[in-house]
Amino acid sequence: MSVPAIRAAVLREAILSGGEFALLDVREAQHFVAAHILTASNAPMSRLELVAPRLVPRRAVRIVLCDGGDGIAVKGAAVLASLGYRNVETLQGGTAAWRDAGFELFEGSNVPSKAFGEVVELACHTPALDAEEVQQRIERGDDLVILDSRPWYEYQDFNIPGGVDCPNSELALHVRDLVPDPETAIVVNCAGRTRSIIGCQTLRNAGVPNPVFALRNGTIGWEWAGLKLEHGAGRRHGKASDGARRWSLAQCDALAARAGVGIFEPGDLDAWRNEVETHSLHIFDVREPEAFATGSLPGAVSAQGTQLVQATDEYFAVRDARVVLVDDTGVQTRMTASWLKQLGHPHVAVLDVDVREMAVPHGPVAPPDAPCVTPLEAHGDGWSLLDLSRSLDFLERHPKGAVWGLRSDLKALMEKLPEGRHVAVLDDEDGHLAALAVRELEALGRTARVLFGGTRAWAEAELPVASGCEGMVSAMVDTLDMPFDLTGDADAAKRAYIDWELQLPEQIERDGLLTFSPLT
Repeated sequence: MSVPAIRAAVLREAILSGGEFALLDVREAQHFVAAHILTASNAPMSRLELVAPRLVPRRAVRIVLCDGGDGIAVKGAAVLASLGYRNVETLQGGTAAWRDAGFELFEGSNVPSKAFGEVVELACHTPALDAEEVQQRIERGDDLVILDSRPWYEYQDFNIPGGVDCPNSELALHVRDLVPDPETAIVVNCAGRTRSIIGCQTLRNAGVPNPVFALRNGTIGWEWAGLKLEHGAGRRHGKASDGARRWSLAQCDALAARAGVGIFEPGDLDAWRNEVETHSLHIFDVREPEAFATGSLPGAVSAQGTQLVQATDEYFAVRDARVVLVDDTGVQTRMTASWLKQLGHPHVAVLDVDVREMAVPHGPVAPPDAPCVTPLEAHGDGWSLLDLSRSLDFLERHPKGAVWGLRSDLKALMEKLPEGRHVAVLDDEDGHLAALAVRELEALGRTARVLFGGTRAWAEAELPVASGCEGMVSAMVDTLDMPFDLTGDADAAKRAYIDWELQLPEQIERDGLLTFSPLT
């Protein structure tokens, strides 16, 4: 198929002109984080059919695909066309051409959100304490509470000793219960910088009377000070009291008004739903995942507020898209929406209804549209196992004897699957990625089936599992290494990461594609 290609200068003009527009980078994650255009969302070729509809729900939106200059964006355009997208172009020459035109490329992940955090700190003069100062206050017995602003699963991995988990989008709701004395100092931490800053400023924007500080450089700074982290802690916020709910809703209602957040009744949402052919619409349930799991508004996607602000580019890719947030208190939505507005997203509203009143239970996961095989059948003679799960999940646990790789490397993977054997394909989600690979394998002349349930179902059948890298064929370019995960010189990596975050405001200003509006 013929795909229109545009020059870098035309793409830049499109980004700056406003209106609905999406820029998708179809390279694998590690290539993306090495150098990408600021406003791009990562939609790797190996998972494009699954990622694109979530990032760009409206099929008529103008989309530009970019790559590293190797032409894979054209293949991506063909995939999008098969999904019904009808306004797709590519960036001629990819990111290399963008750089050659004199425009900025950015390293790292979730760059707009992380740059925003640094801009907020500078604009709002967000107070921060070094780890040494916090430890001295603890040793003196000062009246001090540490609140960890990350999701529960991150907190349980490692945390500041004594800290209580209360993700940023929950802070305003629970702070009066967790810290009832207005004289108590509050220190907000994350693993690095962004969520510490946003968490501290969340409490300040909510009008908390306490002295509030960000922990400078988060758990990374804590370790630099020679201090130990805690692992497997179980302290977290409880259910908000009636008094805390009333106070936080009043404070966040005023904040939302100040930020220009729309307050919707169900009829307003219905009106936006009726316009999805002409305006992109995302509905996000910003409660914690376990609350979402009990049921939510039809069409809503789980996006815990702290992560929606931290990684906005992973949740929606269309600039000027309409965004509606739902929760069960009105507090998490209003706070999260205020941050999205400051990030530069103009059409953000909250549904002013307890989502539990309109929620429906989540139905069972739909089976993949492909023939399936059970673990016991696939364990028999005549079957090979192909694992398309994420590389880190494969390293942790996989069916013994499985071959791992990226779906985009399918032809190379076939060379590792003996001729004459059927292929059982598994993934780390719901079998839909495996189903895509099954259809491709069948087209190449191999008999293939989806191993529904993946490694979990395999282990539940009490079949042998393994860990480690044996069987890995593709390069591990599908995952984003964080400084505290690296096996090399971790300390140097952490320092480079913090230095990178600190320079982002200058690079953002030099780039000129995004403008933030922190409330000061």
